Amino acid sequence: RRRDDAEANPAIPVRDWIQTSTAAAARLRGFDQSLVCVVLGLLALGAVMVFSASIAMPDNPKFANYTPTYFLVRHVMSLGIACLAALVAVQIPIAFWEKANPWLFGLALVLLVVVLIPIPGVHRINGARRWIPLGFLNFQPSELAKVAMAMYAAGYMVRKMDARENFWKAVLPMAFAVLVVGVLLLAEPDMGAFMVIAMIAMGILFLGGVNGRMILVISAVLVGAFVLMITLSEWRRERIFAYLSPWDAKYT
Repeated sequence: RRRDDAEANPAIPVRDWIQTSTAAAARLRGFDQSLVCVVLGLLALGAVMVFSASIAMPDNPKFANYTPTYFLVRHVMSLGIACLAALVAVQIPIAFWEKANPWLFGLALVLLVVVLIPIPGVHRINGARRWIPLGFLNFQPSELAKVAMAMYAAGYMVRKMDARENFWKAVLPMAFAVLVVGVLLLAEPDMGAFMVIAMIAMGILFLGGVNGRMILVISAVLVGAFVLMITLSEWRRERIFAYLSPWDAKYT
């Protein structure tokens, strides 16, 4: 039966043990176990990095009232909430996410515009507008944009599977979507988030089967654009130099 299903739907290559039905929620056996292990490993490594970076903060008079594990505990609590949200999300049928991803992408664009509007309550830190205060936390729309871009790009490639060899039909519309998000992120400014979103879009195009030559052209354009932005921005250049020379007295 699986072989017949694969022959009837050759456009979307998937592992035969993954449940691809859009009518049912995801099941535990349908998870990509290797991917889950990689994600858990990255989460564990991130927790170690947070603890390493924050354990000495109480030595600073500004954080004298904090315990060495304060930021680690907050981080682990956030991971716990995120894992519960992930378990809920995988129980929702794929058909729902396929229909919702354009709306989610649109919501992300609206919120990226909202943070740029000079209204009371929107945080501005060191000249950057990236956060929307919600009382118990500060929400960063660029984080929603990363998820929305991944979902939107995946849905887009499924719809354009037959045109993946055509630059104008497969790549150009996605490039325009990335450009719109990039303009809004650079206006905050948040070049790091723009780079991550551009990499997400490129990765999905690659996994979707877009011609390798197109990927090389897109990569060259993106690298050139990022180099140009860094070259023309003094503070971005200084951040790169500080990363390359962390022990230089100028950056300590």
